[in-house]
Amino acid sequence: MSSTDKVFPLIVQQDAVRKALPQLDVRGALTRMFLALANDAAVQPAQTFTPFPQGAGDFITYLGVLAEAKVFGAKLSPYIVTESKPVITAWTALMSMETGQPLMWCDAGLLTVERTAGATALAVDHLAAPNARRLAVVGAGAVGQAHVRHLAALRPWDLISVFSPELGGNEAKRAAIGALDERVLVCTRLEDCLRDADVVALCTSSGTPVLSEDRLTKPALITSISTNVANAHEIPPAWLPGMEVYCDYRPTTPGSAGEMKLAAQLHGWSPDSVLGDLPELVSGIARKPSGQHHVFFRSIGLGLEDVAIANELFRHIAAQHSSMAK
Repeated sequence: MSSTDKVFPLIVQQDAVRKALPQLDVRGALTRMFLALANDAAVQPAQTFTPFPQGAGDFITYLGVLAEAKVFGAKLSPYIVTESKPVITAWTALMSMETGQPLMWCDAGLLTVERTAGATALAVDHLAAPNARRLAVVGAGAVGQAHVRHLAALRPWDLISVFSPELGGNEAKRAAIGALDERVLVCTRLEDCLRDADVVALCTSSGTPVLSEDRLTKPALITSISTNVANAHEIPPAWLPGMEVYCDYRPTTPGSAGEMKLAAQLHGWSPDSVLGDLPELVSGIARKPSGQHHVFFRSIGLGLEDVAIANELFRHIAAQHSSMAK
């Protein structure tokens, strides 16, 4: 048995992931991955939703093949119903395209947060107006905070407004949010957070809309992420026909994103009207927004994002093992 056989597959728990995160190039890994997808050097199947019997929950499977890195993998993300708060976890299996053997099995909770915010950041960098100055972030949990970190450097923001109902009476969390960037203003009302925003990053776990038309004072780029709730949507589906719409991956997102499915069923919207996805934006072939309408970017989370960031983690930890073995 070789020394490599003794080391792999790696089992990486959350504490080890947290320690490694500051050394991972999330933006670079995602950019390379979306370019590979644009150049037919990667494969992104549709995610699969599998319910548990008798309403006990469900799990989503995120798959992906990253040929240039010679890896493939899957992330399993369950939503387990309990008598109180649901249990949501995520683990990623990374495997070799060369040997067919497992390379790593890692807790993907923190990695999912980083790749979600990283994908939004790629979209904002390509879709936000160059002169955008006001950023609004709705949601102050781990995903919201990651969005603040990833978006802060993309434009010379004059103000980064953050709102979450839970911040009202939580001084410790308000201080933690404020410490993320000196331009952060913690708002006690959603309308104050959204006023004059050029970019609105929705980072909630809501299954129903959190925005209404009267709260947006000018055309804005609105980004939205996904949650496991069936047909979850953070904006009203009726808005989509009047918006310039983009997504993370056009072959799969319109069939999974709640507001897109509902807009197609109920409001005459067509997936054919999507103006571009991240592979097209990163490779420079997508049409940019006109600036005359609200722009909507929808991310459902891709298996390839999970594979790409898991591979980045694997490379980092494997290099550490190699260094220690010398």
